[in-house]
Amino acid sequence: MIEKIIEVNWIEVLDVVLRSLLSLVSLFLVTKMLGKKQVSQLSLFDYVIGISIGNFAAETTINLESQYINGIVAVLMFGLVAYLVSIITMKSIILRRYFMGVPTLIIQQGKLLKKNMKKVKIDINDLLEECRSSGYFDLNEIEYAIMEPNGKISILPKWEYKNVTPEMLKIKGEKSSLCANIIIDGKVMTNNLKNMKKDNNWLEKQAFSQGYKDYKNILLATLDLNNQLTIYEKNEEIEILEILE
Repeated sequence: MIEKIIEVNWIEVLDVVLRSLLSLVSLFLVTKMLGKKQVSQLSLFDYVIGISIGNFAAETTINLESQYINGIVAVLMFGLVAYLVSIITMKSIILRRYFMGVPTLIIQQGKLLKKNMKKVKIDINDLLEECRSSGYFDLNEIEYAIMEPNGKISILPKWEYKNVTPEMLKIKGEKSSLCANIIIDGKVMTNNLKNMKKDNNWLEKQAFSQGYKDYKNILLATLDLNNQLTIYEKNEEIEILEILE
């Protein structure tokens, strides 16, 4: 065992480590350039670009016979192309439709559109699965279903199956507001507190009024635009229920 470790070409291992770090840095920079987007939101073009860039990075890391620069240039070129495409698709509807695709109706006024289902290559079983995932176990409850360019299915239920909203019941209420994290794991977020136009004295008084002499047992404290301070304790000793599969 020791002999095998000694026989390892450590220079080659070091080369792989350096290539890995270089690939990681280049991938990070390219991803930052392209912007934030979840995997479920990727268009077909974005998906192809992502796979290609990943392959180039892996090839640069493992293939020691190639130069560093070859893989880096390939990653940067694909990233640059993707960036340029994202720019031109924001300015041209025609190019946006070509590169990103268009939504496709698969249910219209409660009727299945077999032609469109065939066009987007989705069968009835896949459609039923997607509907169940969205909470619809009966297709009769659906008025429209649209497959988005990223493959996700958006559903508009029939009127009688829509969720009741306060607007439907003519109920007036307060508008929802964003919350700022004021305390995280016992530490005061000074900048957030300042942005909410509050100071440490105000926070101490509010925490004391809720029974907290200090912040060590506070996991999270949030403050909304209505000056409502909500405190969540660490609760390390609470009994956690088991979720059975």
